[in-house]
Amino acid sequence: MATKKKNLKKSATTATAPQATATAQPQAAQAQAQAPQPDPAALSIGDLKNLLTILDVASTRGAFKANEMAGVGILYNKLQAFLAKVAPEQAPEGTAGAPATAEGQ
Repeated sequence: MATKKKNLKKSATTATAPQATATAQPQAAQAQAQAPQPDPAALSIGDLKNLLTILDVASTRGAFKANEMAGVGILYNKLQAFLAKVAPEQAPEGTAGAPATAEGQ
């Protein structure tokens, strides 16, 4: 008799465990569905900074013809001014209050 009760208790606990996880899974799916998805075509400030670097490297390596350099230069200057307004460069935390040292010491 005692073994039957133990078996019943084991089967009862195993039967309720899958039901608990079954109700938790739809809730997790709903939370993921409600989260906003980022636009894959959106440009970030980091992307624009990379574009600025790419323009600089490409012009240094001679990737543009002489008649194209004016247009590239105008675009580079506009992009640089935009980034200066939107995301001003911040000084690194380690060097913000450090005194200047002389070279060679």
